[in-house]
Amino acid sequence: MNATSTFENAGDKAWLKVLSKYRNPHAGRSTFELAVTAVPFAILWAASWAAVHYGVWYGLILVIPAAAFLLRLFAIQHDCGHGSFFARRRIDDWTGRAIGVLTLTPYDYWRRAHAQHHATAGNLDERGIGDITTLTVAEYNAQSWWGRLGYRLYRHPLVLFGIGPIWVFLLKQRLPFGMMRSGPVPWISTMATNLAVAVIAALLIWAVGVVPFLLVHLPIVLLAGAAGVWLFYIQHQFEETHWSKPPEWKFQHAAMHGASHYDLPLVLRWLTGNIGIHHVHHLSSRVPYYRLPEVLRDHPELGNVSRITLMDSLRCVKLVLWDEKTNRLVSFREAKRQSSV
Repeated sequence: MNATSTFENAGDKAWLKVLSKYRNPHAGRSTFELAVTAVPFAILWAASWAAVHYGVWYGLILVIPAAAFLLRLFAIQHDCGHGSFFARRRIDDWTGRAIGVLTLTPYDYWRRAHAQHHATAGNLDERGIGDITTLTVAEYNAQSWWGRLGYRLYRHPLVLFGIGPIWVFLLKQRLPFGMMRSGPVPWISTMATNLAVAVIAALLIWAVGVVPFLLVHLPIVLLAGAAGVWLFYIQHQFEETHWSKPPEWKFQHAAMHGASHYDLPLVLRWLTGNIGIHHVHHLSSRVPYYRLPEVLRDHPELGNVSRITLMDSLRCVKLVLWDEKTNRLVSFREAKRQSSV
C-alpha cells in the first residue's frame, strides 16, 4: 500500500489528531532559531559592506548566503503569522513585524492574505489572494489573443522569478493591494512597515553611503525574494497537485494533496525552515517549522505523499494550466495537443 492510500484509509481527521501533539513550540528552541538566523545575517550583511568599502569586490559573493539567511528570517516571520513560533500572540506578532521590516513584507497585511491562502488552497472557486494565478485549460482557451499572451508572459520563468520579486517586494507590498477596503489594519501594517523601512534605510545610507547600501541590500532582498517566490510556486504548482470545486473540495484533503513535500537536501531544508514539508504544514499550520521533521520521523508514511525532489521541481516550471479532465497541471503544449484532438 502506498503512502497516499495509507493516508486516505487512515482518514484526514485522524491525521489532524495525530499532528496536534506537535503544535507546541519550545521557547528556548524558538529563541535559538531566531538567534542563529538573525546574527549570521547581520554578520554577512556587514561583511558584504566591508567588501564594497575596501574594494574587495569578490567579497560581494557573500550577498548570496546573506540572502539565504534573510529567506530563513522570512520562514520565522511565516511561523509567527501562524502563531506557531512562540505560541504567544503578542510575542509572535512583534517578532513578525520586526522581521517584516527586513523582508519588506508588512506583517499584519501579509498574515491576513496568507490566512486566506491556507483557508482556500486548492479551491478552484476561491483563487485570487495569496496565490500564483492559475487558469484552467478551458479558461485559457476562452481568453482573447491578448489575454492568452498576457497569461503566457506572466507564467514565463523570467517574469515569475525575475520581475515578480521586484514587483512584489519593492512595489506591491508598499500598498495593501487586495485589501484596500478591508479596514484600517492592512493600511496601518503597510504604512508602518514603509516608515520603518525608510528610517532604517536612511540610517544605513547615512552610515555607509547610498551606493554601498544599494550594492549590498538590494541584491540580498531580490535574491531572497526570488527564492521565496520559487518556494511558494513549487509548493503548489506540481503535476499531481489537487484542485477541485465545492462540494468535492475538502480542506484536509486539499491541504495534504494540494501542497507538496519538497524533499530538499539537508542544508537547503535548514535554510528554508523546513517549508518544503508543506503538505504537513498546510494540514496543521500551528506546528512550528523546526518540529516538522519530527512528524516525518515518527510517521514515515507521510514522506512520500506529494513528494517531489529538487530535480523534479525543475520540470514543474512548464506546468501552467489546470486540466479539469485529467485533474493535473499541464503545459501549454500539452493543453494545445489535447484541444486539437
